[in-house]
This record gives sequence, structure tokens and C-alpha cells, in this order.
Amino acid sequence: MIDEFIQLAESLISKEAWVGLIVFSVIAFVGTLIAIPAILIRLPPDYFQNHHHKPWFANHHPVIRGLGLLIKNMMGIIFLLAGLAMLFLPGQGLLTMLLGILLIDFPGKHRLEQKLIRHPTVLKAINALREKAGKPPFTFH
Repeated sequence: MIDEFIQLAESLISKEAWVGLIVFSVIAFVGTLIAIPAILIRLPPDYFQNHHHKPWFANHHPVIRGLGLLIKNMMGIIFLLAGLAMLFLPGQGLLTMLLGILLIDFPGKHRLEQKLIRHPTVLKAINALREKAGKPPFTFH
């Protein structure tokens, strides 16, 4: 059974693609182990209460602001896709997806953030990270 699965996988995806997926998985795993705690620890405890977050690059030239927003949204998409992949590969899938959603600007973002952050497993993991760093837990209304 396993041999048949391996043969099917090899027929669908080249060895180079498998190596690329493995390398991406390792880089994404290590990157999220560093980036997720660093970002989530720096957020204020009332971050998810505030519906009107401070605009990125608000006091900069419109071109700089546009480039900053483009880069921020692209990074969010990368984290979101990596998080989706980590649901099947090693890594912190839900936390990585949450980080991606925090970075992306889209309608309904606040509701989705609230739904994800209030998931007991996610909230417990994030507040445990914050506690280890000496930061207070996230608060809600």
C-alpha cells in the first residue's frame, strides 16, 4: 500500500519538486518558529479589542505608504499560504495563518481575527508565548 502511494506520488511530482517542497517546509518551519513569537509578543494586550488599528506608514509619502502596504500584504499572503501548508506539514499552521491574516488588509478581517484568536487552542498557545516573555495575555470586551 505504501509502495503504491510512493509510486503514485513520484509519477505526479518530480523529485526536484519534492526537494523544493522539503526545503520550503524546513525554511517555513524555522521561520515561523522565530517570526510568530516575535510578532505576537510585541502586540499590545488590547490589540484585538481595537477595531481601528493604526494605519501603516500613515505619515509617509503616498508612494512609500503604497509600497509598504504592498509588501505587508504580500508577506501576509505568504504566511497565510505557509500556514495552510503547515496544516499538513510540520509547523504551527493555525498560528501562522493568524499572523498572515493580521498582515493582510481585506473586508471582514476583524471578524475573522476574532474568530481565530478566540479559538481556545490558539488563544492558549498565544497567551503561553506572551507569558513566557513576561507580557500580559490578550484581553477582550
